[in-house]
Amino acid sequence: MSIQEICENTKMGREMALLGNYETAQVYYQGVLQQIQKMLLTIKDDARKQKWQQMRQDIAQEFENVKDINSTLSSFKSDHPARPMVTRDDTHYDEPTRDKDVWPPPTPVDHKPSPPLRGGVRAAAPRRADPPRGNARPSGHKAPSDARAARASPSYGNVDRRGRENRDARPKGDKDKDRKRPVNEGDEKKFDPSGYDKDLVENLERDIVQRNPNVHWEDIAELDEAKRLLQEAVVLPLVMPDFFKGIRRPWKGVLMVGPPGTGKTLLAKAVATECGTTFFNVSSSSLSSKYRGESEKLVRLLFEMARFYAPSTIFVDEIDSICSRRGSDSEHEASRRVKSELLIQMDGVEGATGNDQDPTKIVMVLAATNFPWDIDEALRRRLEKRIYIPLPSVVGREILLNINLKEVELAEDVALVSIAERLEGYSGADITNVCRDAAMMSMRRRIQGLTPDAIRAIPKAELLAPTTMEDFEMALKKVSKSVSASDLEKYVKWMEEFGSV
Repeated sequence: MSIQEICENTKMGREMALLGNYETAQVYYQGVLQQIQKMLLTIKDDARKQKWQQMRQDIAQEFENVKDINSTLSSFKSDHPARPMVTRDDTHYDEPTRDKDVWPPPTPVDHKPSPPLRGGVRAAAPRRADPPRGNARPSGHKAPSDARAARASPSYGNVDRRGRENRDARPKGDKDKDRKRPVNEGDEKKFDPSGYDKDLVENLERDIVQRNPNVHWEDIAELDEAKRLLQEAVVLPLVMPDFFKGIRRPWKGVLMVGPPGTGKTLLAKAVATECGTTFFNVSSSSLSSKYRGESEKLVRLLFEMARFYAPSTIFVDEIDSICSRRGSDSEHEASRRVKSELLIQMDGVEGATGNDQDPTKIVMVLAATNFPWDIDEALRRRLEKRIYIPLPSVVGREILLNINLKEVELAEDVALVSIAERLEGYSGADITNVCRDAAMMSMRRRIQGLTPDAIRAIPKAELLAPTTMEDFEMALKKVSKSVSASDLEKYVKWMEEFGSV
């Protein structure tokens, strides 16, 4: 008898107990105890013999625990004997003995229409039909089409509260439209997130959808050619829907090219305000996600929502960051998939592509960029109109000064025409900064050298002193233009090659 055999049998007994084979584990434990007993008869050293006796006690305790567990399981089986089989009058047969490891045959079920799903939550089960009374129609005359229609068309949560129940009898094309139908015609339309991730829909509606940005054409100085083209692309199809059909269909994409601060974003907001469309202001962060494949879903969901809220305008600011030229060595696979999905959705925008589409339901993609030479060629083709937003002229600069200073009191010596001539090469944003800086000059002079407590005690009338010509002189020295002449040459060269006005 070797110590190795004792160790192996002890190991096997513990493994059988852990696996639930308690009867087999008891056999191993009994053998181990017998082997240890024989080992004790051959040991002469008292210290070593004492250690083996302690080990035998520990294994005996484990053996008792295994026997207790096995007896408890046996009592469960004896306390719940099998129920006797109850036979019916029409069937007299004994249930055959079945192996417990073999699955039983499937139980036949009645093919009843499943309750509709509403917003991903199962609706309450339908009530059992009452027996026919009086003049009720016999059940044998009921058409089977109701059950088939209930199974074929799931509910999307658009409940018709006027009592009509035979909505599923319409053609399939009408059912697809019901998917995004509002609950009541008088209420504001709400996009139904069925089939999409609800969190993605809520993020797009909260962060992207902007209704009525409250920017009008009069708030934008000059840019008459850009305003004319945008009115032709968005406003006129809503005014003359019968004219903009066939080959005269509205433009589905417009690209605004120009240096920073020339009013490209303001033009997009004016489009949404003047024609009452839903305005989607999209940036690269709005369509990006850390999960694989979710950015493409966001692009598709964006266009689905735009079609639902049509007429709508999708404004993609800095589109070169989303859809730059494909095929470069530094391009990531995920970025390429997002670009492909964007190109596919732009070519399939409902209401902007087609012969039979309603021009009043257009979805126009309005894009702006400061780097048109980095845009992908396929995207450049889909943006059918490519217009240049230049720096303001002398007349435009004077109009901008009047718009920015309409709430500021000016001194009599202020000559806006002279200031406009000195702002050559300034963008619209630069001119706004000059006006803001000049309007704060009187406040800076008044609070110079004062403590915060003394500043709080100054009357408001003293802070709102008229802005003088000297204030504009100082502002012109502090604020420089942000666009260089070499950049302007690049824009002009690109427009000569790819412009479409």
